[in-house]
Amino acid sequence: MQQITNKNEQKKLTIIHSEEYNPWYNLALEEHLFNNLDEDEIILYLWQNDQTVVIGRNQNSWQECRCSLLEEENGGFLARRLSGGGAVYHDLGNLNFTFILKKKKYDVEKQLEVILKAVRNLGIKAEFTGRNDITVSGKKISGNAFYHSQGTAYHHGTILFDTDIESLVKYLQVSQEKIKSKGIKSVRSRVVNLKEIKEDLTLNSIKKEIEKSFLETYNASLKKVEKIETKPSQIKELEELYNKYSSWDWRYGKTPDFDIYFEKRFEWGGVELGIALIDGKIDQVRVYSDAGNAELFVKINEILKGEKLNKERIISSLDKLKAVGNQDIINDLKQWLAKRDI
Repeated sequence: MQQITNKNEQKKLTIIHSEEYNPWYNLALEEHLFNNLDEDEIILYLWQNDQTVVIGRNQNSWQECRCSLLEEENGGFLARRLSGGGAVYHDLGNLNFTFILKKKKYDVEKQLEVILKAVRNLGIKAEFTGRNDITVSGKKISGNAFYHSQGTAYHHGTILFDTDIESLVKYLQVSQEKIKSKGIKSVRSRVVNLKEIKEDLTLNSIKKEIEKSFLETYNASLKKVEKIETKPSQIKELEELYNKYSSWDWRYGKTPDFDIYFEKRFEWGGVELGIALIDGKIDQVRVYSDAGNAELFVKINEILKGEKLNKERIISSLDKLKAVGNQDIINDLKQWLAKRDI
């Protein structure tokens, strides 16, 4: 793992490469970097996972992935990230990137420009489309997701370089409703590897172009290369984060026997709402979604627990979420629930 540091106009740009292919370690390192970010620092973190399905913060593991096939039969990994969005497949033909920075410096267009410029410099015409995708000739080469907490943010994404598409199709369980909503026949027809477009492309050339684009976009030049020094207290934090990401509870979670279960797909993503009751009150609630706002759906789980099973009370509880943002999503959920038989 190397760090490239540049100080320019009170800016510190840091480029970090993970040398591990274990997704639980790489996600733990990502959160560790997030938690220990300097005030003036912008991090570009490049990493790879081997034979892994990574699901969004609020997704149902068993609905998104053929878990037994992946982990028990083929020795792969299931991982859950902090950000929202949908499930993705990672292997060593895929490169992951993460931008970590303070919210006051956070600029999705600027961060995406780093990736777009790098791909275009390789002679491939890429563009940002849809909710979170980078595409080439209408086919997806990169999906992106986002996370914010206490003044810090990260934006991470994938780059399909030479991924085994057959494994991607084999392990991911994409709902037919989602496929229909995007007007496509299959996952296979929607994605493409960069190596299919440019045969002489190498992973190293992609990394170099991303690093170069990162420094150019943030107006800095390479000054120093050094090993990262990790303090004992940080090593302990990293171990604790690894234990979290590798745990069964984080990856799968406890799914109660639901007394009520609804699902619907909106323009912004799908939602599954499961409610378990005790004496007419909501004892357990799970909201699964591939929508990008991870925090919103975590909060829904929290505010509905303990409420009486009353449609009006459930709907009015959603108004408490205005501070989290995404009012359009909240309104859609309220209108949907108003039409349900609760």
